[in-house]
Amino acid sequence: MAQRFPLLPFLVLCLCSSASIIGIAHQHEDSTTQTMEDFSGYPIHDHHSFIQNFASSSLSVDTESLQNQIDELATFSDTPAPSVTRILYTEKDVLARRYIKNLMGISGLSVREDAVGNIFGRWDGYEPNLPAVATGSHIDAIPYSGKYDGVVGVLGAIEAINSLKRSGFKPRRSLEIILFTSEEPTRFGIGCLGSRLLAGSEVLVKALQTTVDGQNKSFLDAARAAGYAKDQDDLSSVFLRKGSYSAFVELHIEQGPILEEEDISIGIVTAIAAPASIKVEFEGNGGHAGAVLMPNRNDAGLAAAELALAVEKHVLESGSIDTVGTVGILELHPGAINSIPSKSHLEIDTRDIDEQRRNNVIEKIYQSAIKIEKDRRVRLSEFKIVNQDPPALSDKSITEAMEAASKELNLPHKLMISRAYHDSLFMARVSPMGMIFIPCYKGYSHKPEEYASHQDIANGVKVLALTLAKLSLN
Repeated sequence: MAQRFPLLPFLVLCLCSSASIIGIAHQHEDSTTQTMEDFSGYPIHDHHSFIQNFASSSLSVDTESLQNQIDELATFSDTPAPSVTRILYTEKDVLARRYIKNLMGISGLSVREDAVGNIFGRWDGYEPNLPAVATGSHIDAIPYSGKYDGVVGVLGAIEAINSLKRSGFKPRRSLEIILFTSEEPTRFGIGCLGSRLLAGSEVLVKALQTTVDGQNKSFLDAARAAGYAKDQDDLSSVFLRKGSYSAFVELHIEQGPILEEEDISIGIVTAIAAPASIKVEFEGNGGHAGAVLMPNRNDAGLAAAELALAVEKHVLESGSIDTVGTVGILELHPGAINSIPSKSHLEIDTRDIDEQRRNNVIEKIYQSAIKIEKDRRVRLSEFKIVNQDPPALSDKSITEAMEAASKELNLPHKLMISRAYHDSLFMARVSPMGMIFIPCYKGYSHKPEEYASHQDIANGVKVLALTLAKLSLN
């Protein structure tokens, strides 16, 4: 920077030669702008023009290196290839985290971690006091899943930063990559655990004091074994204040077939449908399958089956294709072919981008459960709404930046909603949010056949990089 100082006498001379006060003020403004451009290395007076030229001439993705990283990260797995199993705070999860932190360091990012293991890699902008622009996703994986879900949004974000650096771009706002802890609910039954905490969930902080896994190991003990939550039970230190970031953008495989079927490179997410989860239990008298006559039965299994059909009925009655409902778990006790079920347990997932419409479906499901209890002479021993998260809308300024980036890169794109939820759902409570989808093979996800092509990943990384650049200069 010191080499630029000789410009200042020249600038002062120019200012003094002006004949009017207005001219002096105007020239001073131009000179100050020029000085800032000289120091920063790029024009600040015409961001739009700069970004267009930058997009068309300078942006490149090292697809071979990125794919190698995806493949290498997939080796940190508790099940054999091609499947990936990476559960929160296990040995493989810790090794995978170390791998990501190393890549962040190689890319010149400053790395930090919080009390639950959310990992942050920051590239400081030339105005580092401004709220940063953030991106990222997760790397944990449910049993026997694939190697692209979440991972593309983390490794792709690192490559997006590398691409911007190679191009000579210098951010105004800092750019920060976040690796979120436990987006999947596999170990402790809590989805988006890290991002929920970042969004300030006091309820979750309290719940984690007593949460245990299937082997009765507490969350706090598991976290400490992995090197987190060292001497603290209060996890509220993780909370981010609202406005900590000026924007958050997540790159992700679609996990659905639409983009591939329509041969569209980029999906721009306008809203994320949030799930509500419900646990239901019926109790009947049970009995011998041959000895108890049909008119005398109190069959908890049939009560569960009737409620499962009611879920489908009420969802379809909503009149919207965006309303969905699924009975993902149905368990019968004692579970013998010659015994009338005395207990049944259902777990129901219903979601929508319209919160009120989804909540109306939940109320109808509850009323059906009460009616089934009466008609079948069973007891509704539990109807518990486990979580009821509100949906999230993408910020217009971010979707516009993603659309502009897609157009400037000549990539076909479409506006769409996300029916799966992501960490972005909770980051929307911290900052304006947006998501970029890329196609994946047949829409497969959460299975070993999950796949995204080199070209589709590269397209997504380019759109992400250009979007981050635009938002950084905002």
